[in-house]
Amino acid sequence: MRIRFFHGLRAMLSFVFALVFAVQVQAATLIDIYGPGQNQIKLSLASPLTGPEQEAKGLGAELHQEIDKNLKFLPFMNLVPPAAILGGTVLSGWQSEGIDFRRFQIAGADLVVTAYWPAGDSENSTVELRVFETFSGKFVFGNAYAGVTKQEVANVADRFCDDLMYALTGGRGFFSSTVAFVKGDGQKRDVWLVRPTGRDLRQVTDLPGTALSPSWSPDGRYIVFSHRDDRTYALGVWNRLDNKVTRIRFPGNTVIGPCFLPDNRVAVSLSTGRYPDIFLLDRQFKRERALEQSSAINVSPSFDATGTKMAFTSSRLGGPQVFLKDLNTGVVTRVSKEGPYNSEPCISPDGTLIAYTKGTPQGFRIFVYDMVTGFDQQVSYGPGNDEQPAFAPDSYFVAFTSTRSGKQQIYLTTRHGGPARHMPTGPGVASFPRWGK
Repeated sequence: MRIRFFHGLRAMLSFVFALVFAVQVQAATLIDIYGPGQNQIKLSLASPLTGPEQEAKGLGAELHQEIDKNLKFLPFMNLVPPAAILGGTVLSGWQSEGIDFRRFQIAGADLVVTAYWPAGDSENSTVELRVFETFSGKFVFGNAYAGVTKQEVANVADRFCDDLMYALTGGRGFFSSTVAFVKGDGQKRDVWLVRPTGRDLRQVTDLPGTALSPSWSPDGRYIVFSHRDDRTYALGVWNRLDNKVTRIRFPGNTVIGPCFLPDNRVAVSLSTGRYPDIFLLDRQFKRERALEQSSAINVSPSFDATGTKMAFTSSRLGGPQVFLKDLNTGVVTRVSKEGPYNSEPCISPDGTLIAYTKGTPQGFRIFVYDMVTGFDQQVSYGPGNDEQPAFAPDSYFVAFTSTRSGKQQIYLTTRHGGPARHMPTGPGVASFPRWGK
């Protein structure tokens, strides 16, 4: 059998923030992170204030640090160090009339962020965050976040950074998302959750055996995953509402690569004959009908936001290749055109791209296929092997598993490539990232 399934397949064929005010974007500096290449923007964080030239030293300083940490995850964002600002970053005001923009212009900053705590930066305070263009002084956007506590500082930073990314690019979801992944050593591996920046790391399953390929439901209620113990293979289902895990068996004892559709139903590869095929399950996780069935191996389904296009891996040409099926017409087209090994497709939420794993002379690498132009490009470069790509909700970031550190860990890149950044997941082997709410 020449195909090696989606890797892991190699092992086996809230607290609510009150929005005090929200101002529409006015003359915002939009940057194109979706076109060819990645434009760069320089941003400076002014010191947080409780009054004119009165620096916030409590929650304000903590929020400042969290925002700074978050923004370093954006490859198109260059943070201007405070030491580069002549005159310093403690300002006499937090709105345009109180800001000396020239000091930021001289340092090369395109944008400046101000933070003002009108009632002080103690527990349950409100912070006003604003963004301005430094060369025109124009207001970009601003939000207020109320009821800020020490426990919620990091969440406020996430919310603001998501709002900032939306104001600049029109896309959001990176900082407000949660990644499901598999973690553990040996034959004991479970499903864990983490923010892409490394926060809120937690384990959600504890089963004997090995979990593989988790997938979030669109409503954020469920995670499904493949699971094997000493004797059997099953579909694992974690319910977020009651934190319980159910293990569902199917005839044929093969359950590979489950994936949710936009309507909250699940597709999964099951064995009904010699090789696995892709089947649709109903909302009670019972087999409903075949989505792709042939004399070849068919695994690793992935769907666009409409649920009408399905990317998958098939051995119908001898070795594993990536295909795309129009579920309305039944037409199947080949996506991967070169190389003997291409697998693990993931369609971007905006429905324009397919990330997949390609075998190259240098090892396994992540490629992104543009469904509009028909061209693909390599976006990861090792060392080691890079596998299991997954698009973020913004269709910009791509998470993947890599052995570049000597063991499997999760890394972040973008649809354009660029230096990969490690996603903090704590000790142990980490693999199979999948984004969700």
